[in-house]
Amino acid sequence: MLDKLSQLDRELFVWLNTMGSEKYDWLWEPITHFQYWISVFAIVLYLAYKHLGPKHLALVVGMIALLILFTDQSTNLIKYLVNRTRPCNEPELEVIVRLVNNKKKYSPSFVSGHASNSMAVAFFLYNVLKTRVKYIGLFFIWPLVFAYSRIYLGFHYPGDIICGFLYGLFTSWLIFQLYKFIVKKYNPTFQ
Repeated sequence: MLDKLSQLDRELFVWLNTMGSEKYDWLWEPITHFQYWISVFAIVLYLAYKHLGPKHLALVVGMIALLILFTDQSTNLIKYLVNRTRPCNEPELEVIVRLVNNKKKYSPSFVSGHASNSMAVAFFLYNVLKTRVKYIGLFFIWPLVFAYSRIYLGFHYPGDIICGFLYGLFTSWLIFQLYKFIVKKYNPTFQ
């Protein structure tokens, strides 16, 4: 069963990765880096400030920092426990895979930290702002595009991404429970 899933994951990866084109490589290279998304974060943080106020925003930012720290470090632990080779380093895929600028990464592949962290942040902010910001659901475009860039560049299998999304949802749910507890306990402070 695992062999069949692994083979399906490879086939899906090859299909998604080879859909890319040198014509668009210039776009996907920066998409995979957090710093190019700062304007998106600035807009979301402005909306949070506008609808929550400065004290509540400080709590949200603190919770996001804790969420990223926890998610990032635990995905690294999972990566080294599972120790799955990245597709860009698989000898049998070498002739098929498109590598933008022939870049390789040598850390393990499963689960995707990019997918886990981006989905965790998006899900947390969605839960905090969904009753206050009308189109906050559009923020989920970010983890989808961000994670696809990892497939496009040859760094992750789709299974790494999907499991990363699921793990990010789980860690986000945990930290959101802590956030709700703090807000409930100290509610007057955040009004």
